[in-house]
Parts: sequence; C-alpha cells; structure tokens
Amino acid sequence: MTTSKTRSLLIDEPNLSTAWARAFLAIIDGPGKRIAPLAVTVRGFESGQPLEDGSIRMALDGALRTIGEQEVHTVANTIFPSSVWRFSGGDRARFYQTYLKNVPRYVALAKSKNGRGLYFERLIAFGAGPCDGNQLEHMILSYTERKGVRASMFQAAVFDPGRDHVKSAQLGFPCLHAISFVPSDGGLIVNAFYATQQIFEKAYGNYLGLCRLGAFMAAQMGLEMQQLSCFIGVEKLDTTPKSAKPLQPLIEACRSHVTAEDLSQGGMTA
Repeated sequence: MTTSKTRSLLIDEPNLSTAWARAFLAIIDGPGKRIAPLAVTVRGFESGQPLEDGSIRMALDGALRTIGEQEVHTVANTIFPSSVWRFSGGDRARFYQTYLKNVPRYVALAKSKNGRGLYFERLIAFGAGPCDGNQLEHMILSYTERKGVRASMFQAAVFDPGRDHVKSAQLGFPCLHAISFVPSDGGLIVNAFYATQQIFEKAYGNYLGLCRLGAFMAAQMGLEMQQLSCFIGVEKLDTTPKSAKPLQPLIEACRSHVTAEDLSQGGMTA
C-alpha cells in the first residue's frame, strides 16, 4: 500500500555526481527517508570514465570520513578493483588470479562489511557455471568468439538463494542482485538491479564501481561505455539523521550544483 512517505523517482543525467546529488536531496528534502523505487541513469562518459563533479565527491568523502564510513573509492572497489586491474597490465587471467588471491586480505580489512563476500568476487567466482564460475570471462569470450549471441546471455548474478536467504534481521551483503550488459550500436549499456541501497554510505560508490566495471567489459568486448542504469527497489537513509552535522556541508555542496528545477524534474510521485 502506497503511503505519503513512499515515493518513486526517475533520474537521467549526464553527470554521475549530479545524478547522485538529485537522489540524495530528494530524500533530504522530502517526507520520510526512503524512495521506492529509484531509477538512476548516467549517460556522460569520457574515455570510459563517468563525468563527475569534484566538489560533490569531495564533500561526500569528507562526510563519510567524519562518521567513520568507507570513502567512495573503497565502496567502488568492491564492485570493480581498479588498482588490481592496473597492476595486472591488461592481462585478464592475472587480474582475476591476483584479486582472488587477495580476497582474504580485503575481507580482513573490513570484516564487518565484507565478511559475507565481495561483489567482484561473486562476479568472477560465483561457485557454479562455465569458466569456473567467472561470469565476466564467460560473457567476454562468448561475445568475442562468435557473432549473434543472444542478448539474455549477458547477465551476471550476485544474489545466491543458497547462501543469501538467511534469517538475519540485518544483512549488509548482497544488496546488489544482478547486472546485465547490453551491447548496442552506440556502445555498452549496463543495467544493475538492487533490492535496497543506502544513499549516503553506498550509492555513489556503487554507481562509480558499476561504471568502472562497465568500462572494463566494454573495452574487452571492443565497445565504448555508453550508459549505466541502476534500478533500486528501496533507496534509503536509514543510519544517519537528516539533521546530522556531518551532512550539512554535503547538503550545501549538492544544493550549489542542483537547482530547484532539477529537483522538480524526473517523475517523482507520492
């Protein structure tokens, strides 16, 4: 049943930072602390990387540090570990092996957050399927080795009922359910599906990590990264009060880049 505190929102922006800021301010300025559902599309990319606004990201990282949460790049690395890819020098086999070898260390660095697994780990070592469970490698090889591959092949699962249907009252992982990749004449489109997402602590880093994952997949498939769309069942600000002091500089930074007209657009419904 829809209530006055349940809203939906559709955002379509060329800039990742502005897209995130619009969703964040919609929760800050609206009733309640949730949007259900939220759809965010980012279309602006240069050399495979999303367009960003440095002042918004800097303000967000500052607020996250203040309350002891992971910064944007750390969250993004759970979806695509950019530093490991650079270290691997473009060698995919080395990339996968290096990452998996270091998973125990990554978990130990933030055991409370990563104890149940990491997103990139699920993508390349799901535990079942072709290529020893490496879903990304299976899609890359399928696309590059033959023509006319069915579109439904290009999807990767994260949520696993066998491991994730547990009775815990709170479960931080996995909120990301699945990712689909859509090769097109204009480039690669990436679609991600979340059951829930924390707008302050996780959303920006999630979007950035997905963009970087998309850029990797696009390059391996001989394409350009074109678009990211995220569909979130429930976007929420559950763990931090709207009036919290660390949020105030961030809110001001977002307001300086997002106009009232921007906030009134995008299909919000009560």
